[in-house]
Amino acid sequence: MAIDAMNFLLVLWSWLAAVLSLTAAMSEAPAKGKVIKKKKVKKAPAPAAPIDEGTSGPTLAAAAAPAPAPPPAVATPAPAASSVKKSAPQPPEPKPGKEQASSAPNVAPVPAPRKNKVAPEPPQPKAAAAPSGEPEPAVPRTTPKAPAPKAPKVTQNPSALKETPEPMAPSAPTKKAPQEAPRTLQQVPLPKTPQEESKVPKELPVSKASQEVPKTPKEAPAPKSSVETPKAPKEESAPKAPKETPAPKASKAVPAPKAPKETPAPKAPQELLKEAPAAKAPVAPKAPKEELAPKAAKEASAPKVPQATLPSKETPKTPQEAAAVRAPQEAPGPKTLQEKPKASQEAPAAPKASKEIIKVPAEPAAPKPAAPQSQVSPRAAAPAAAASGLRQGHDREVNRPVEASQSPRQQEAEEASPRKLTNFFKMGVHDDGVVTQEPQTQQVRAPAPTAAAPTPTTKVSSTVAAAQGEGPSHQQAQVRVLTLNHKDHLDSTLFRLQKGWILQLRPGPTLLGRQVSVFTNHPERPEDGFTRTKYRHLQWKSDSHNKGDDTALYVEVTLVMAGSFHYYFTYDDSENKDKAQGSGFFLVDPTLIVGTNEVLQQDCVQCQTVLSKNLGPLPDWEQRLQVAHESGYNMIHFTPIQELGDSNSSYSLKDQHKLNIEFQIPDNEFTFDDVEVLIKKMKQEWKMLSLTDIVLNHTANETPWLQEHPESTYNCNNSPHLRPAYLLDRVLHHMTLEVMDGKWKDRGIPVAIKEEKHIEAVKNALHNYFLPQVKLHEFYTVDIEKMVEEFRRRISCTVPSIKTSAEEVSKNKLVIKQDPQYGRKTCTVDMDIAVRLYNLPKPEASDEADRVVRCCSEFRRHLEHLNEQRASEIQAHLIKAVSCCLGTIRYQRLQPDGPKIAAVSKDNPLVPPYFTHYGKDTTLEEEEALMFGPKASFLMAHNGWVMGDDPLKNFAREESYVYLRRELVAWGDSVKLRYGNEPKDSPYLWDLMRRYCEYTARIFHGIRLDNCHSTPIHVAEYMLDAARKVRPDLYVIAELFTNSDLTDNIFINRLGINSLIREAMSAPDSHEEGRLVYRYGGEPVGAFLLPPVRPLVPSIAHAMFLDLTHDNRSPAEVRTAWDMLPSTALVSMACCATGSNRGYDELVPHHIHVVDEQRVYAAWSESSTQRGEVNKKSGIIECKNLLNKLHFELGASGFNQVFVDQVTEHVVTVTRHNPVSHQSVVLVAYTSFRPPAQIKATNIRPLKVQGRLEEIIFEMQVKGTKEEDADKKIPGVFVPDLEFINGLENFNVEVKEHLTPAQSTFVQVTSSSDSDMTVCEYTSKFTPGSVIAFRLSLLPRAQSAVNKIRGTLSEFGYKSRISEVTTHNPVLTDIVNGLSLVDLNRILYRCDDEEKDEGRGWGAYNIPNYGPLLYCGLQGVVSVLSEIRVVNDLGHPLCGNLRDGDWLPDYIVGRLKFEPSTQRLAGWLEEVFGYLRDVPRYLIPAYFDSIVTSIYLTLINRAWALMGEFISEGSNFVKALGLCSVQFCGTVKSALLPPLSPNLRDPKPPSFTDGSGNQIQLSATIAAGLPHFSVGYMRNWGRDTFIALPGNLLITSRYEEARWIILGFAGTMRHGLIPNLLDGGKKARFNCRDAIWFWLQAIQRYVTVVPNGHEILKDKVSRLYPSDDCSPQEPGKSDQLLEEVIQEGLQRHFQGVKFRERNAGFQIDRQMNDDGFNNNVGVDLETGFVYGGSVNNCGTWMDKMGSSELAGTKGKPATPRDGSAVEIIGLCKSALAFLGRMHKEGKYSYNTVEQCDGTGKVTKWTYEFWEKKIEENFEKHFWVSETPMPESEPRPELIHRRGIYKDSHNASQFWADFQLRCNFPIAIAVAPEMTTPKNAWVALKNAEEILLGPLGIKTLDPKDWAYNGNYDNSNNTADSKLAHGFNYHQGPVSKSLIVLINIFPVIYNRLSV
Repeated sequence: MAIDAMNFLLVLWSWLAAVLSLTAAMSEAPAKGKVIKKKKVKKAPAPAAPIDEGTSGPTLAAAAAPAPAPPPAVATPAPAASSVKKSAPQPPEPKPGKEQASSAPNVAPVPAPRKNKVAPEPPQPKAAAAPSGEPEPAVPRTTPKAPAPKAPKVTQNPSALKETPEPMAPSAPTKKAPQEAPRTLQQVPLPKTPQEESKVPKELPVSKASQEVPKTPKEAPAPKSSVETPKAPKEESAPKAPKETPAPKASKAVPAPKAPKETPAPKAPQELLKEAPAAKAPVAPKAPKEELAPKAAKEASAPKVPQATLPSKETPKTPQEAAAVRAPQEAPGPKTLQEKPKASQEAPAAPKASKEIIKVPAEPAAPKPAAPQSQVSPRAAAPAAAASGLRQGHDREVNRPVEASQSPRQQEAEEASPRKLTNFFKMGVHDDGVVTQEPQTQQVRAPAPTAAAPTPTTKVSSTVAAAQGEGPSHQQAQVRVLTLNHKDHLDSTLFRLQKGWILQLRPGPTLLGRQVSVFTNHPERPEDGFTRTKYRHLQWKSDSHNKGDDTALYVEVTLVMAGSFHYYFTYDDSENKDKAQGSGFFLVDPTLIVGTNEVLQQDCVQCQTVLSKNLGPLPDWEQRLQVAHESGYNMIHFTPIQELGDSNSSYSLKDQHKLNIEFQIPDNEFTFDDVEVLIKKMKQEWKMLSLTDIVLNHTANETPWLQEHPESTYNCNNSPHLRPAYLLDRVLHHMTLEVMDGKWKDRGIPVAIKEEKHIEAVKNALHNYFLPQVKLHEFYTVDIEKMVEEFRRRISCTVPSIKTSAEEVSKNKLVIKQDPQYGRKTCTVDMDIAVRLYNLPKPEASDEADRVVRCCSEFRRHLEHLNEQRASEIQAHLIKAVSCCLGTIRYQRLQPDGPKIAAVSKDNPLVPPYFTHYGKDTTLEEEEALMFGPKASFLMAHNGWVMGDDPLKNFAREESYVYLRRELVAWGDSVKLRYGNEPKDSPYLWDLMRRYCEYTARIFHGIRLDNCHSTPIHVAEYMLDAARKVRPDLYVIAELFTNSDLTDNIFINRLGINSLIREAMSAPDSHEEGRLVYRYGGEPVGAFLLPPVRPLVPSIAHAMFLDLTHDNRSPAEVRTAWDMLPSTALVSMACCATGSNRGYDELVPHHIHVVDEQRVYAAWSESSTQRGEVNKKSGIIECKNLLNKLHFELGASGFNQVFVDQVTEHVVTVTRHNPVSHQSVVLVAYTSFRPPAQIKATNIRPLKVQGRLEEIIFEMQVKGTKEEDADKKIPGVFVPDLEFINGLENFNVEVKEHLTPAQSTFVQVTSSSDSDMTVCEYTSKFTPGSVIAFRLSLLPRAQSAVNKIRGTLSEFGYKSRISEVTTHNPVLTDIVNGLSLVDLNRILYRCDDEEKDEGRGWGAYNIPNYGPLLYCGLQGVVSVLSEIRVVNDLGHPLCGNLRDGDWLPDYIVGRLKFEPSTQRLAGWLEEVFGYLRDVPRYLIPAYFDSIVTSIYLTLINRAWALMGEFISEGSNFVKALGLCSVQFCGTVKSALLPPLSPNLRDPKPPSFTDGSGNQIQLSATIAAGLPHFSVGYMRNWGRDTFIALPGNLLITSRYEEARWIILGFAGTMRHGLIPNLLDGGKKARFNCRDAIWFWLQAIQRYVTVVPNGHEILKDKVSRLYPSDDCSPQEPGKSDQLLEEVIQEGLQRHFQGVKFRERNAGFQIDRQMNDDGFNNNVGVDLETGFVYGGSVNNCGTWMDKMGSSELAGTKGKPATPRDGSAVEIIGLCKSALAFLGRMHKEGKYSYNTVEQCDGTGKVTKWTYEFWEKKIEENFEKHFWVSETPMPESEPRPELIHRRGIYKDSHNASQFWADFQLRCNFPIAIAVAPEMTTPKNAWVALKNAEEILLGPLGIKTLDPKDWAYNGNYDNSNNTADSKLAHGFNYHQGPVSKSLIVLINIFPVIYNRLSV
């Protein structure tokens, strides 16, 4: 920070004070010449009363930066790799060792984190290029494979900036107590472990299902609860519960006890565990029956499908499941209603709302918990709950029970004691074992492991339990904070959230000071429903205890509904969305329920696609779908089940409201209701969800309703712009007929096109024969003869116009106007313009007739030119059309990857048609007439997609030439639907499709948006809104081909898409496939642990990652059949939803085509198979079952961290890591993109893991039945079955599960049993097509270390906000409470120079490849961590330094050991950091961050506690400003204050003994700037010190240090001045004129603020120089009272002072010229103004001295500002008024000054007279009026700005007085009474418009001749304005003054109150 930071802070302070003072002046004092009536103002409420949380906060009208992002709470992570710890060199020069942990060639490297660049965005995928730049052929609805997005290499682990959403947690009612601080986040008990659940007395949880809560009978008091909520008001009662959801009887028997004043802490879980012996687990009771949702009864009565009994297996329960079953049934609880606000706290009346805006009352009712569709079973409440507290680092949260009511007294007790931090350190890892299955988060019932799996256990470390102390912890709700800024429209930014979370919207720096209104269409309650156009006005709240603290304002949205929601904000209470100043979307994921109310996380979804038409009759579906169930899938994607068109394409629907006739059987017609019954049974019995496609943008050609409603399509009647394209389509059709008849054989086009020369002949035929016949350009040109004749008629009776100017010609350019009916030569031109342009006088014409002929001739030439231009444009389109046609022909007939159908026929024309035709084929002339006739409505355009087109635009719009250019990949079996812009444009179509979507949502749990990128986005919005009204938790997926992640996000935001379909088949090699696994979900291994309240950061779209989609070819065709197993294994390790296509697991080696495939799928058989059957031994079904189980387990158990390692070209390792248990699952896949025999055997690097190998989960491998098959893509000979879809049978699949290392055939463990490293070497049996998976855990020593760290971290807790962290460790509490603010300056801050000043050889810590930290204290490392934590940048050099060695922890401890006051803290840190040494190195950054951040937050809370209520109870912004006091104020031994008088009354400054035994006073001082002005003579500047003292020391209640600094500087007064540079006092420089006035202002503030502050005036000052010329005096030798020193300063100024600086010359100033050392000050007796200075020195804060000899500025001040500077006048006036008041009150002994001139004449003034003198003359001499006033403007030629206050008076430089600078607000701030309020307003307004910038305020008017805003101190040119930064105060804005942003709106908003 530069030295002028403090000076500019003065400007800020002055500005605010100016306006506030001006306001007071306006309300109290009449303006000059006018009488102003005082308004009666109501007395403001006492500031101590906090704002009630329910009321709206104060007006957003204060200038402030956004609250800093809350530091993270602590959590945990880990991969299967690490390194050996290095020996650390001694600080202070830490250098990492050469060996790096991740560099060992045979060690799985520490996952190199995803590196984020500035404003990171997901990589954009490349579009699949068509051959030769031409599109692929149009086929009946076959979509090409999705292009894969590009991204950095896998091994670099690039990180995408994203927010990983957590599962939904219902919001509990917000607690509220009278007169408490605004909005504290809800408290939720930390869930218990299964062991705790079984041994700790149970409490009845509250039901999450019912939205209506039953009323509690009077005789049945509420059940007891550890957490209570406020009682509901008496006048409101909770509604009765539905009969079918009665409350459990147990709740009636438990009375609600009164809350004691201090609630004793319950026993720690470990103590409770000791009380109950670990006996047999009790028998699990029967799970309660599912409570039906409102529609349940209706669903239950639906008709049954024949053979509806689904096979289900009863799997054995895990201990977690058994414990979960023992959990009691959740009981419904009472609603909690907020208390009504008091009248004084009610928000002001809101503006009148429009119909679309709902105004929310100032105190809304407490949000209700989000109610799922059916009640959630408590079967696994304990394991589900445990993980939520354990996994804060990756946004996962469990469903929590709603809190019971709480008495106000209990609330007060709760608020008084700090809550525990979300405690995720108490479970997961223990000293004598490791959790083998992590408690589940949302998935209430995970699949049971196979019988061979080891029994999972959950233990709690005794160390952790002992540390817990207070029993179960409370968990804070997940809160995401989004900062709003001016013009931030984030429509293409994706924010993913979960139900139950809270979204806070806070104003950013660009909004502070504005009246902002925020609106959202997210409903307040679920029962309100969602209406896209219905917005509600959010009310401002405040999280500050200080009333009027506008920097703490926010609005919040409790997320109660799934879907995508919009927000926007406006200014000045405007509700008009079109005037939004910022906007965006947020996506709330749905809650997916399976089985008996079990939540299925999106990352656990495993979906299989089936072509519904291939399932056969409906009664056969069960047995065919059972294959998916037995393969481990939990979701089925059905292609459309409606009646199909003649092409039999799965996506060409003939009737959207009729079931496919292929599903029927004789004598039994099934309906959609029968399908619904089956879908429900699958959900209940198989726990499988279902989704299907909705096809919105096309319908089959044969659709019956098209005959009555052809207007629903794009046709030649309603879209006449398609007529030329239709005619071109018929030309191509006629060419097909002629080619197939052999008419072109002799001209090079045979019937069968097999060579490139045939295609060339087609090209020639089109250009030279067929296209010229139809003259398509004529549809776009004018009839010249007709136009000329019309022109002739018009000008024959019109007077010629005057010659048109060239400008008018260009402005009214004559162009062709397209005929909207697109007839031949029917286009026109604007005849009025033509007449003006061409009806001109022709002097050369012989007569009028000749003139007309000449005009017509000129007009004709112009029309010919226009026609030629238009024809050229159309010809270019036709050339492109021919090129596209040739590309299609080439693909279909010649290319290897095409169908290679050579013969031309009606079924296989040259190119697919773009339009349907009506009637029989006729001549082109007749067909042209047809498109203008009554049957043109039946000439309909086909649908398709356009490669590379903008998906947000309709390719069939009139402006598009897609159909004419033949760029459409057309689906010839379907026509494109035409919706228009709103339902009234095509009412039948909108209604038909709405009903279609509604019944689809009723039957299925999800929807896939078919061809989403080509569906009109407003149509999809409307249809999905209708579907979500039927099923609010609708799961929506889509496949997008936009080639842009930003465009993808627009679709996701607008439509609420939950998952985008991604495909592994887009990867060309294993490296890219591994990259996709890493990209599509999860965090990097070892990720930082994030708190529950944190900034909302952009997400990448959630993926459904499929090994194969149904649109693309089988891997056996594209790669090899050998790769199908390893590739699907890699997909299963992705931390997202996964899926596959039916047939993949059965090894079907070809594409199961959505159009051509007619066979049916095989059915399931439990035993041996017959034809048309499969079992677990078929294909890789058994393998897929294991992979799906593993994927589900990893998702449900919190293995959310991912690392991908490319071991070799073909071997990929994927690690999924659990950040809680620190277990890892490592899967190694040997891919086979080429046949195994063609893959060269290479040495596979052994797997090295710093940990313990628990088991080999499985080994699996595919082998050919014959050895020679290894050289083939497909082994053996495949024979397709004619009736059933069958797969390969020439494969042997070997599967082994749960192996010990000795049982493995793929690896050998070569490490010893006691080694820290597990080494697995691969054997020769590990070949292409093989997969192996390991389960790994920490070593016991590492587990113990992690437990100790967690135990330590668990002792930190928070109060109402995440930044308010405290500690519950009594030892640490004692240590922290013993620290002073000076100690905290050393611990937290100190720059490099301050540290080196200690003389111990230490400086700032230097990070290799990064540089030194800014601070030596904790702030240095915390600042870096805060930037890298939120983006998980584990590749940052700081993280690398931490992994490489322990140097940074040693440095932190070492520097604190030197000072006795910080040694105890050093000892505590040394012990905790000692635990880190045993933690795997890849976990060090995360745990180091948690430790440092926790102690850092604790320490800054200690600092705030020492600063008084204003800071400690203020907003985050106020607190952050308060920390500046700790940052700038500290003790530096090279920059001490002069010794104070030994006779000074207590308290005196602390002291220390130097090396000579002398006692040295050690008072804190204020650094003038960091880092350059922090030590030695450069630290203490008089001006800067006293500008900063009020904010740094008085507001922060550091009164003693403020007093010592005031008295210390007073002792150095000389010549009536306070020194500029203090330098200990004896070397002080007295070369500034303003320091004394800022010193007096600081004294005034001290007396005003400090209790009994006036006593400082009587304090003794030890004068260093009692007289100007005496030698320095010893402390106490010359004592004076402070008031005497003050009087001396005023007297000397009034008398006048002239002196030359001592030691003047080069030795004290290298730049100043000789005359500059001469100083003078005095008072002008005419005006009372203090004056001083000269043109050779600069005595104010604008003190830049020229230093360039080359430019001739050396020794010349840039801004002398001599004469009377405006701010000094104001400060003098303020000081005189203050001292006058003190004198009247008897607290100051003096009231006069006197001056004796050379004649002996004495002039004596009282302070009051002097003050009035200034007031009388200020406006007269400083105001520049808005209008010229010659009588008072002696130099009007110097005025270039009016309506301002001048910068000075009587300056030597004649122009300087009239310059507009930023100094006058200081004068207005401290002495507003000397200005006219009207003039002050004008001046401030002008300064706002002229000087205020985005980052501060300019130092000079930009229109001033001297202005230059670009400061460069290194400029060494001859430019006298710029050289050596000469323009420092000639315009540049100080960038450190961000706080000045938008200060003027703040001023005016406050003044308007």
